[in-house]
Amino acid sequence: MKLTKKTAIIPGASRPLGRSIARKLGEEGVHLILPTYDWPESITEMEEEFQQLGYSFLSLPVDLRSEEAVKEMVSIVRKRFGSLHILVNNIERGGMPVIHGAYDLPHNREQWDLEIATTLKAKWLLFHHCLPLMQKSGNGAVVNISSISSITGRSGAAAPFFNDAYSAANRAISSFTETWAREAAPFIRVNELMLGLIRHRHGQETRGWTTMDAAEKREIEEQCLLGRTGTPEDVASATLFLIKDADYMTGSVIRMDGGFVLGNQKVPVMPEGILGKD
Repeated sequence: MKLTKKTAIIPGASRPLGRSIARKLGEEGVHLILPTYDWPESITEMEEEFQQLGYSFLSLPVDLRSEEAVKEMVSIVRKRFGSLHILVNNIERGGMPVIHGAYDLPHNREQWDLEIATTLKAKWLLFHHCLPLMQKSGNGAVVNISSISSITGRSGAAAPFFNDAYSAANRAISSFTETWAREAAPFIRVNELMLGLIRHRHGQETRGWTTMDAAEKREIEEQCLLGRTGTPEDVASATLFLIKDADYMTGSVIRMDGGFVLGNQKVPVMPEGILGKD
């Protein structure tokens, strides 16, 4: 898909992962619609950076958990650009157990609902209300960003990062991906990028990572077959591939975790067997 002058909605662009994705698309000449909600200092930094880079972008304050707010944003996109070709469904809010503790604690009274509302409901609202405009605009692509928490849950080396509601919500995203691929075909492709531990997301440069001791960090790195966590730039490159080059892919889930789910179990030397000894 040629991207120049196409239009994309990219939530989360004020934070490092979404910012890297937005940069990739901005470099391709895409008009960027960037819904923002909190992190005011990051929003200002993003706007200043993208202005200096000369990107075509529109930053809008939107609570993506609100159906009315999402509908209003789509209406603004329709009036301002007249089309929408790309949706990067990068919206979530997962409470890290190592930071938040159990749901039973008083400060976590709304945490379960927040994780479901952002990680799951907001994705549905975005797709549901963007799809009609995307279908009128011609060929397009949706990328759902999810997490390997859908596979691991709150267990193993990554347990400090993945809470129960967040993990359950991420498992449901794959159901969305398959249903939406059927619903949007043949002109809109829908694929999913399932992420492992990524720097600034569930890896280095997060409060959760700095809270862990050296042994816990080493266990995570050893669990990754590639011996490292991922970067926002890794994610941006994969997202660009799904949007730009994966013209014959839809309904697919690509796991991008450095081999974390496969784990650090080694493949042994082939045994000699007993048959040749008789």
